[in-house]
Amino acid sequence: MDSCEDKHTKFGTTGRLYPRATAGTYCSATLPDYVLLEIFNFYVDEAYDEDEWHTLVHVCQTWRNLVFASPRRLRLRLLCTQGRAAMKMLDVWPALPIIVKDYYAENLQLQGGVNNVIDALTYNDRICEISIQAVPSLLLEGIATIQKPFAALTSLALQSKDESPPAFPDSLLGGCVPRLQELSFDGIPSPAVGKLLLSANDLVSLRLWNIPHSGYIAPEDMVTSLSTLTKLKSLVLGFRSPLPRTDRDIESQPPPLPTRVVLPALTSFHFKGDSEYLEDTIARIDAPLLDTITIRLFHQLIFDTPRPRDFIRHTKKVNAPHRADVDFSRYRCRVTLLQRSGSAYHKILELGVSCAASDWQLSSLIDVCGSSLPSLLSIERLEIHEGRASQPQWKYDVEGEQWVELLRPFNTVKTLDISEMFIGRIAPALKVLARRERVTEVLPELQDIFLEGPQPPGPVQEAIGQFVAARRLSDRPVAIHHRERNRWWHMRGEIY
Repeated sequence: MDSCEDKHTKFGTTGRLYPRATAGTYCSATLPDYVLLEIFNFYVDEAYDEDEWHTLVHVCQTWRNLVFASPRRLRLRLLCTQGRAAMKMLDVWPALPIIVKDYYAENLQLQGGVNNVIDALTYNDRICEISIQAVPSLLLEGIATIQKPFAALTSLALQSKDESPPAFPDSLLGGCVPRLQELSFDGIPSPAVGKLLLSANDLVSLRLWNIPHSGYIAPEDMVTSLSTLTKLKSLVLGFRSPLPRTDRDIESQPPPLPTRVVLPALTSFHFKGDSEYLEDTIARIDAPLLDTITIRLFHQLIFDTPRPRDFIRHTKKVNAPHRADVDFSRYRCRVTLLQRSGSAYHKILELGVSCAASDWQLSSLIDVCGSSLPSLLSIERLEIHEGRASQPQWKYDVEGEQWVELLRPFNTVKTLDISEMFIGRIAPALKVLARRERVTEVLPELQDIFLEGPQPPGPVQEAIGQFVAARRLSDRPVAIHHRERNRWWHMRGEIY
């Protein structure tokens, strides 16, 4: 019978197992194997990193035998990094699944670190996860030469911060990853990723982000690659910058009628890029379960994107929003539609534009709301405020009529909530609407206006007063409410 007198374990106040070098606690002989396995399973679940199971096998021989007899139950993995000599480490341990992971790019710049990772990747039949941030081009070139299939790989995440990283070829990972569930390429040109996707029938999450120009994937090729992904739940597609003019001219030629594909499991779609690319992509996709859409468009002089509206309308869950948030930050503007769920709100649609100038931000949002939003018949609350992360650099050069056009689509809103920064900017629009012939032209159902901060100064207060008086005369009265400054985010409620 093995003894645990040399290396014991004990339970902390949280119920976790901790190694202990002193005697006097539990001995493995006092507990049956199935109880120990339950304890080990809990310990591994609560572990902070992939190596903590090593503690168990160093307690005693009985524990060591029990752990290695249950590798699937305990989800045992070997962790390979740039700092470990893969060949030596893998010779010591049993033939367990391998995770290749590294977060410290500065060490990977060294040839030795790159070689360690490449050596680990030669065990292609055992690699289950690859996750490396800030991958140097030297390592990307090494990965690109690997042409063996990775039959056990379930997660692949690579990020590059290089300006011109090498592109992956068609033969990447042998073009065969049948068990892959998560794929994330960030800043990595991968125009040939389609072949890899065609073999990934179990894929649940796909993220192609910060795609450089050298990694451009035509919309029709992208949709063809998605056509077999019947389990895909999350799709994130984002370009680093607008496409060059020549590429747009090529894409603007009339395409043949698109073949539509159905993504039956897709619930989340996130896009960043040109409106033309978005148009050509979503025109080919049906996603009946989609319930969260985020779209960030690069700025252009005119937005004419009717297809997002059709795409949104045909998704059954993206409907009946209760609230709309319009916010402006230093480098972007956006409108967000939210559904109420108890006391909280769930984001169902976000439409934004990347630009900085105040007049561009407002005109872009007017175009996007007018051409891309579905019918807003259920919106009862509209909030206008500055972004939480960064303040917009706005000038007082925006005419009231522009604000009128922004408010126009929200014709069922009953409550308008304005942050202190925008009260003085929206007041001229209310003054425009105070004219007799226009008093109910915009926001006809409005009942309450909430203003953040102290009572606004003379001209602003006068404009608001004229609007309130005109609405009273038209039998559509509006009440003005003031709330404390610095309570904006508290007042907005939780968004999850």
